[in-house]
Amino acid sequence: MRTSLTRRPSGLWAPSRRSVLQAGGLGALALTLAACAGPAVGDDATAADEEENVDWASITPAEEITWWSNHPGASKPIEEEIIKRFNAEHPEITVKLVTGGANYDEIAQRFQAASSTDNLPDLVIASDVWWFRYFINGQIMPLDKVFAHLGVDTGDFVPTLYGDYEFEGQHWAAPYARSTPLFYYNKDLWAKAGLPDRGPKNWAELEGWGEPLRGVLPDGGAPLGLATGTSWAAWWFSNILWGHGGAYSDEWAVTLDTPEAVAAGNYVRDMYHGPKAYAAVGTDTNADFAAGTFAALIGSTGSLSGLLEASSFELGTAFLPDGPKGPGRYTPTGGTGLAIPASRTPEQQLAAAMFLAFLTNEENTSEFSKGTGYMPVRTSAIDGPIMGEVYAQTPQFRTSVDQLTEKTRSQDRSRVFVPSGDKILTDGLEKIVLRGTDAETVWAEVTPQLERAFSDNVEPYL
Repeated sequence: MRTSLTRRPSGLWAPSRRSVLQAGGLGALALTLAACAGPAVGDDATAADEEENVDWASITPAEEITWWSNHPGASKPIEEEIIKRFNAEHPEITVKLVTGGANYDEIAQRFQAASSTDNLPDLVIASDVWWFRYFINGQIMPLDKVFAHLGVDTGDFVPTLYGDYEFEGQHWAAPYARSTPLFYYNKDLWAKAGLPDRGPKNWAELEGWGEPLRGVLPDGGAPLGLATGTSWAAWWFSNILWGHGGAYSDEWAVTLDTPEAVAAGNYVRDMYHGPKAYAAVGTDTNADFAAGTFAALIGSTGSLSGLLEASSFELGTAFLPDGPKGPGRYTPTGGTGLAIPASRTPEQQLAAAMFLAFLTNEENTSEFSKGTGYMPVRTSAIDGPIMGEVYAQTPQFRTSVDQLTEKTRSQDRSRVFVPSGDKILTDGLEKIVLRGTDAETVWAEVTPQLERAFSDNVEPYL
């Protein structure tokens, strides 16, 4: 059972003093993060043991709020346009857009560093591998009550995407720039190699296509471009892992010692180092693919607009391949949502919630998807008029939406709920991909690191 939460006079959500003492005598909830230490919270001994209920009907929204974004998918002009629309409807609220970092991790690290200061935003990017540590660190507020007050139709959010932010009956963020990995292919090279105009049904079929593709690629090219890196490698590997019947974890228990997980890791090793190796890591994998160096690419759906613009060939899109287990839901959801910091005043929180509801409504999520390639986060938007026109003009956009409906599942807890879990897994995968290390050896190193991160940073506060 998670610790009961209290609310400080300033509005900060924190574990109650009783619960902190029960959690092994720790005086503060400090998480070890990948790049910087988290703030200490939960040290207010005078806070009440029960959550303070805010009467949102009695609150007047703040006149100005700040939003930290990394502008996913080069979306800053779109975000600015949506802010203009919001100001037209709510001239009493000014939204200040701030570039909080170049990517999700930079924003998260800046948010952690600012958490004990007055320099926090009112709305912040909360990626798939960061939002839970915000929650367990007491830094974000649940949205359910304020959304209910505003009449937000949360049932219209794509259930998988909104459900990704649920923990013990409350939602701690709302989906925004949401994506899945997607299979992109160069239709011109596909045709030259004599391949059918579709993506591979499974990884074995793609491996078999390696030889004809190598015959039409330039020197130094590869049939598949597949990069590594934090917030990426452990994401796409979920597809291969699940397709082999494995998983990072069963709830909180790490399961990388199973034969299925070892087989999945060694399959990736052989993709890069085996006798039929067909994958490579580029300097800039997306750019290399757009230039024709790679025949295919595993990339985020959020890369779609950029690839359509950069590629000189006809771009094909397809679902991720299945694994030896057969057809199934092997595609992870990902990307980012938006959260409201718990330490802001109720006035700031209400204004932020109003803007968040507007930002993610049917029209605006459609415009955001149209301009970036990220998925609409509203079911009404998926089949709405704006996206219908997009699908008619650019059918590639439809692939990610269909994959979301037919093939996705939520991610394993060891990657997205355990602080530094993604980084630990990425370090292990890079040994497999870059060095060709045997998966059994790597997973034996990774498993105790994940278990320690859980026992130190999560278990005491559940």
